[in-house]
Amino acid sequence: MYSRIFLIGFMGSGKSTLGSKLARKVGFDYIDMDQLIEETAGMTIPGIFNEHGEQVFRKWEHNILLELCERENVVVSTGGGAPCHNDMIRIMNDHGCTVYIKLPPDALKDRLLNSKTERPLIKGKSESELLEFISSLLAEREKFYRQAMYTVNGVNLQLEELINLLGATDTR
Repeated sequence: MYSRIFLIGFMGSGKSTLGSKLARKVGFDYIDMDQLIEETAGMTIPGIFNEHGEQVFRKWEHNILLELCERENVVVSTGGGAPCHNDMIRIMNDHGCTVYIKLPPDALKDRLLNSKTERPLIKGKSESELLEFISSLLAEREKFYRQAMYTVNGVNLQLEELINLLGATDTR
């Protein structure tokens, strides 16, 4: 088993839910990267974007990732855009195991519409606008997500499937 597992994928793919369950099951610490950034910055991610801009957010995100690469026995849920900036997918691959939780745009739309989490990027969009937004952004990000060591189908993904997949790998 790897000592660092990075879960990547689009917002609503289940990274946080699956990550916390996986960490509990294997006895690792669980870290939600976006939550850690908010705690470190003392403000929400939308607040960081509004006050400092995306470039500053991405720099903080990169620095947090480098810190996480020093920790052992962690499951990390990344932000949806994290693997797509500042060579972070390579850094994650070099320091642990990356798993892309892949879902089709329709499934992501349904999950996001039913989510209790406030997501500024999608606020106020109609169902058709949301589907178009997801499809477009997912197409841009896919080239980064596909660089993950493993890709799993996130529709009805069972925790045991993921544990079996990761357990079959060598310890780093």
